[in-house]
Amino acid sequence: MKALFIGGTGTISMGIIRRLAAETDWEVFLLNRGNRKAEVPDGVRQIVADISREADVAALLKDMTFDTVCEFIGFTRDQVERDYRLFSGKTSQYIYISSASAYQTPPADYRITEGTSLANPYWGYSRNKIACEEFLMEKYRKEGFPVTIVRPSHTYDERTVPLGVHGNNGFWQVIKRMQEEKPVIIQGDGSSLWTMTWNGDFGRGFIGLMGNRQAIGEAFQITSDETLTWNQIYQTIADALGVQLHPVHVASDFLAETGKKYGYDFEGSLLGDKSCSVVFDNRKLKRIVPDMRTEVPFSIGVRRSLNYVLSHPECQREDPDFDAYCDKVISALESAKQQV
Repeated sequence: MKALFIGGTGTISMGIIRRLAAETDWEVFLLNRGNRKAEVPDGVRQIVADISREADVAALLKDMTFDTVCEFIGFTRDQVERDYRLFSGKTSQYIYISSASAYQTPPADYRITEGTSLANPYWGYSRNKIACEEFLMEKYRKEGFPVTIVRPSHTYDERTVPLGVHGNNGFWQVIKRMQEEKPVIIQGDGSSLWTMTWNGDFGRGFIGLMGNRQAIGEAFQITSDETLTWNQIYQTIADALGVQLHPVHVASDFLAETGKKYGYDFEGSLLGDKSCSVVFDNRKLKRIVPDMRTEVPFSIGVRRSLNYVLSHPECQREDPDFDAYCDKVISALESAKQQV
């Protein structure tokens, strides 16, 4: 069977590609710009192209058909409309990576199923994902376009350390603050519930959907069954680093408002996502992928990530602006305490 991955070298997709290359008979093609060729497993074929250049891609794929096309870099409706034009009649299944942040925010119930309403007034990213889903499902209902929707939550790999609050350069500055035993910001009081999923575990569920006729016209969430509080998440990271955690709890709406001045979209990433308690019910996925299970708890996965990051300087992107922002917020809170 033949699968085409649009993108294919990101955090989520790389976990799938590695599993496919090592454990299955799928013939795998990647369509991307070829910027990370060295990390692509042996046996995976690359089609170097820019998917936004529709005519060029149509010419490259003119005589090719696929059992499954997997879209990982479709963020807006016009992009999935392009995919519909490119792949209608050329694939038996089109899997679209949406986002669990598309679910109703704030949730009416912390228990999340695929039937939970889609609505997010805080984050344009999520609203765009909803618009993509609506277009694709309309094409399925009216024309039989063979779409499957997948909604990941917070998925990570060895190159990333998942956090709630970080700057535009990613996670490293927070890790550096922990190493220096400086205080770090945790949104809210740290007691809200969250789920972290190792990308290899996500890959097991995703591969079970590929070529699966029961998945056509359906949406699935793929997450770990482990649920942690944000306090537990940060403490686990500190334990793995062998340092004492110095948490400072800051209201999410305060971070959202002050972050605007410094170019941080905490309104979307916190109020629209990580500040809400959610627990994912994965029974729908497990009914049609019976061997779905997650094997990497966060306590193990984050140690893998830290071991990799600490030994790869290119992953250590410092962010002095975010460091200064943290110091200002923490100082302001301490001053407010003294004035009350």
